[in-house]
This record gives sequence, structure tokens and C-alpha cells, in this order.
Amino acid sequence: MSIFRAVDSIIRKRDGGRLEGEEIEAFIREYSRGGIPDYQATALLMAILFRGMDFDEIAALTDSMMRSGEVYDLSLVAGMPAVDKHSTGGVGDKVSLALAPLAAACGVAVPMVSGRGLGHTGGTLDKLEAIPGFRVHLGRDEFMRQIAGIGVVMCGQSSTFVPADRKLYALRDVTGTVESIPLICASILSKKLASGAQGIVMDVKAGSGAFMSSHKDAWLLADSLIRVAGRLGRPARALMTDMSQPLGRAIGNSLETIEAIECLRGGGPADLRTLTIELTAEMIVLARNIESGAPTELGRQAALETSVRHLESGAAWEKFRQLVQAQGGDLATIDDVRRFDVAPDIEDFKLGLEGYLASMNCREIGNAAMVLGAGRLKVSDSVDHGVGLEMLARIGDHVKPDQPLLRIRHRGGRGLDDCRRRLAAAFQLSDAPAAAPPLVHGRLG
Repeated sequence: MSIFRAVDSIIRKRDGGRLEGEEIEAFIREYSRGGIPDYQATALLMAILFRGMDFDEIAALTDSMMRSGEVYDLSLVAGMPAVDKHSTGGVGDKVSLALAPLAAACGVAVPMVSGRGLGHTGGTLDKLEAIPGFRVHLGRDEFMRQIAGIGVVMCGQSSTFVPADRKLYALRDVTGTVESIPLICASILSKKLASGAQGIVMDVKAGSGAFMSSHKDAWLLADSLIRVAGRLGRPARALMTDMSQPLGRAIGNSLETIEAIECLRGGGPADLRTLTIELTAEMIVLARNIESGAPTELGRQAALETSVRHLESGAAWEKFRQLVQAQGGDLATIDDVRRFDVAPDIEDFKLGLEGYLASMNCREIGNAAMVLGAGRLKVSDSVDHGVGLEMLARIGDHVKPDQPLLRIRHRGGRGLDDCRRRLAAAFQLSDAPAAAPPLVHGRLG
């Protein structure tokens, strides 16, 4: 048996060669247990960034990362197909908080393993932790019991869950190798598949506030995710959705959690409600395809109707209450959202100009919330759950000089000057009305 040498894989990929599944597995295994130093892992990551990987290589990387820690099998406990949803991230994207309980209420098991916000985008775990007492760290046994009991879990990555991804993600963040589609695919799918998901729905965003700002790159990522998931025996579907302006009105952890609760209670902004229903319908269709073993589009309209019915009946709200209670969250706070920690200091932001709102730099709006304390520059940073922004205008609206475009929720002026400066550069007006961008640009899978 030949001895594995990391440098051979680095050189092969550097020169544009193809890595075999066995050497990818060996590399991930050795790196996970400390047998390969960070400088060699960085060299391979950089080679992958520049040289790419074919779909078989990405599938092998994903599978090796998935098997670097615990892998959950939900087939004996869920009693229904397990389907998860992943968003590539955006400003004001609180869909998961409403979608997970809605999909569970519709008969889909939802093992949702989420992350924290970094940079201009928010994180699902940060929003959940705005609920006093909510625990995002669950052990294997508790994870399994909760899926068996109420059909939904929303938690973070544990120390024994895909440890290779945790190490590689931290390394990518500081070595300029985040924007590699093969590495993005492996990171996303390894966590979703290790959690026991039998199918995955992707919300791939495009626009100024998205990780992949161009539609071309977003389509390429969506296609890669679907192909790699398929190679690993997990069907996947994707929606490409708009992130040229924030989703909903609220930006900031407590504010977004309150808005998701409004959606679960039958209210909330129209775009948030629509996207939640659309993505839940995709999860229902995928779950039915898994049950029947035959993909079909015939059930999509019925799935949409099921989503709407369970949202309007209060079933999704009741499932959310069960979720919060199961994970230690304070029911009194979600029942009376006035109990949430929301920053008390308010300032309205105005441009002082008149015209039609033509475009937004959505990334800068997210950064404006971040400098108030709503986000973090590095994973170890803390966040202020109560600060954020409330959007008061949308693309296509006519605004007057004294009309506020948004409301700033700050705490004692922290970051306020930087926030104002970023917002001043984030909006473009025109003399003629601008068409609002479509919420859903297309589907794959």
C-alpha cells in the first residue's frame, strides 16, 4: 500500500490534474485529525480555486467531509421523508424561521442545521438566539428525539458534526478561497447530508446583496449543487431568488425574528410570505417524490395550496411554538413580541431628494446594519440582537425629500455615523419609475 503524501495531491491539482476519490478521502481524513498542516491545506484550497473540480471530484470531497464526523440516519425515527432547505444568504433573509415549522406542519421532516451570520448577511442561529433561552446546540440523541417527536429541528453544527468543514471553512475565510464553487458545494452539502436530509431545496440568491451577485454565477452554483447532490443519491431542487433589495422590511436579529413570527401568524411582508410558501411547496413536492420514487410536477399546485392552508390555519405557528419549547426558548416572548430585546434609540434616514427609487446597494445596507452591531466581521465576534434597520421603501417607489427610506434602530449611537455614511451611498434615484425585480428568477431540478 502506497503512502499518501499531501504534496502530490497539491501538485497534481496545481497543474490542472484530477484528484481520485481515494486521495481526496485520505487528504480530508488526515487534515481532520491534524496530520496535515494548515499551510498544505491552504495550498490545495488555492489550487482548487484556480483549477476547479469536476462533479465526481466535488462529490468525493463532499462525501469525505460528510463522513469526517457523525452522520445521522433519520429513516428509523422520522416517519416521513426528511428534506432540508439551504439559502446562500442575503440581507433580511429570515425565511428559515417561518419555513421550517411550516414544512413540518405540512408533513415533511426538517433536520435544519444552520450557521451564524458573517459580514453583511445574517445567520439563522443568531435570529433564533434572539429568543431568550433558545438552545442551538443539541446532541445526537436529542436531535433524533426531537425529529421523532415534532418533526423539526433548527440547530447549529456540533463539535462532532462534519469537523472537516469547520476546519476548512475557517481556513477559507482567512486565505481568500471562499469564492470557489466546488468548495462552496462541498461545504453546504456535507452538512445537509450528514444531518440526515434525504432531499434538499436550495434558495440560491442573485443581486447586490447576494454572495453570488451575478445571475450567471448563481445559476452555475445552483446547477453544481443539484448535480453533486444527485451523484450522492440525494435529489435536490433550486429556486434562484432576488437579492437586489432586502427581503421583507426587517434587518437585524430580533427585528427579523419578530417579522418571521408575523408571517407565521398570517401577516408580514408579501415577499417574505410568498417566498416562504414557494420554498415550502418545493420541499413538499420533493418529499412526495422521495416517497413515490418517481419525480413529478403534477403535485406542485397542490403543494402550494397545502402550504397556504397550513400557514393560514395556525398549524405552522403551533409547530413553531413546539420547536421553541423543545429547544428551551421562552414562549412568553414569542407570544408577545414586545418582550423581544429591540434597541430603543430610533433615527429615520432620509436622502433629502425626490425621485423614483431605481436601485439599492443591498450589500451596503447589510453592512450598515452590521456596523450598528447586528453582524460580525469574524465568527468569534458577538452581536447585538436588538439593533438593525426597518425598510420603509422598495425599488419602484416614489420618494420625496422629507420621506424616510428606512428607520435605524441603534443603541446609544454606536456605529451610527458609519451606518449613515453607508446608507447615503446605497440608494439610487431616477426621474422615471423603475420596475421592481421579480422575486423568483427561475427553478432548477
